[in-house]
Amino acid sequence: MHVLDQLATCLGHAHVKHEGDLSAWEKDWSGRYQGRAMAVVLPSTPEQVAEVLHICAAATISVVPQGGNTGMVGGGVPDGSGRQVVVSTRRLDRIRALDSANLTLTAEAGCILQTIQSHAQAHGLLFPLSLASQGSCTIGGNLATNAGGTQVLRYGNARELCLGLEVVTAGGKIWDGLGGLRKDNTGYDLRDLFVGSEGTLGIITAATLKLQPRPRSQLTAWAVLDSVRDAMALLEMSRQRLGPDLTSFELMSQQSISLLAIHNPIAHSLPPAGPWNVLVEACGTGDEMALGESLQGLFEQAMTQGIVRDVVLSTSLAQSLNLWHVREALPLAQSAAGPALRHDVSLPISAIDDFLSETNAALRAAFPSIHILCFGHLGDGNLHYNMQAPEGTDAHAYLAEHGDAIQDIVWSRVVHRGGSIAAEHGIGQKMVAPLQRYKSPVALELMHAIKKSLDPLFVLNPGRVLGNAHL
Repeated sequence: MHVLDQLATCLGHAHVKHEGDLSAWEKDWSGRYQGRAMAVVLPSTPEQVAEVLHICAAATISVVPQGGNTGMVGGGVPDGSGRQVVVSTRRLDRIRALDSANLTLTAEAGCILQTIQSHAQAHGLLFPLSLASQGSCTIGGNLATNAGGTQVLRYGNARELCLGLEVVTAGGKIWDGLGGLRKDNTGYDLRDLFVGSEGTLGIITAATLKLQPRPRSQLTAWAVLDSVRDAMALLEMSRQRLGPDLTSFELMSQQSISLLAIHNPIAHSLPPAGPWNVLVEACGTGDEMALGESLQGLFEQAMTQGIVRDVVLSTSLAQSLNLWHVREALPLAQSAAGPALRHDVSLPISAIDDFLSETNAALRAAFPSIHILCFGHLGDGNLHYNMQAPEGTDAHAYLAEHGDAIQDIVWSRVVHRGGSIAAEHGIGQKMVAPLQRYKSPVALELMHAIKKSLDPLFVLNPGRVLGNAHL
């Protein structure tokens, strides 16, 4: 029996797509990566996922796990061979349980992040993972890439928000590790192997997630500053004043904000902007008036010391959402402005000012008219540090000619300052070569050993993270 017939027998013909327009599954959100699938399959149970892997492994056909397909590095789309099967988790979309006493929620991998947030909220609780793509990304993809977002400063990455997983292995076995335990020292932490592995070690089919009490108060502020050094000083003051109530601390350059005035309809409602801009959010379980007094005191002190030039404090939920809309619209505005070299890097917070000063100078010395756009999560050291071609040039041709040199300047300085070349977007296809160059040889050897042990036939997402190399 042909593989497609076997898959149809397992899932039903309606859930094995191999004819017609499959572009929704074959191209990633960035538009830079597009392949051709043998088929797209949509299982609805872990058992069906296991059977798909059995069938594909027997026929030496590799599989590409895919969630909401909102990735930025080509990790969830097939290659151009027409020999890969995309395993979409869209039908694995059930919330299986919510345990309010244990503060946990168990959801299947295809659950939309916003659905999980809403379900927790309906029970008076909070699932704090927050991303611009939360209306379409899935929790399985969030965990497979160890997503970050805007509240890592307080709550951590997706890894810190996951207490357990259900995973289908490359051999078609189902590992049930969904226990909602916060302490379990019975051997190696298998959960951490699969979180962040981008579908190269197993397919996540469900997760037990950590919930939080819902904040009673939430306040947002927009601050205008003259320098990154001032932003770092404000971050330190915010930690001291707000303590654990400090939830988000977002940094945006004037060049990034200026794109919104051109490419986004929210331009008419932009807050005042300066050379550097910071969005601060504080959430607490106490009285909103007390939190407001703390935030007011913070900015009075910062303005007295000359750290902050101007500030807007939200006075309503609508105003707070508008300020966040500005921050979350930046990636889309940049995409509308044309091609860019995007760098998703992380650094020790103490090194960020020196990194930006040195790297900006090096880039402008080598490429005098290049546009440098910087925004990101200063509170956890994650910057989106992007370059666009000079005005009046063929952007595609310019970036194709100079892209490697630009990236070498950026990545070499990131590593020199003790940082990472991949903070929250992952490796996928895009970052395979630089990972080989900048990652420790010992770390790469260990990663290859894990891959070979868990996926000896190289069935799961080959060409991603470690590339196609076999040890």
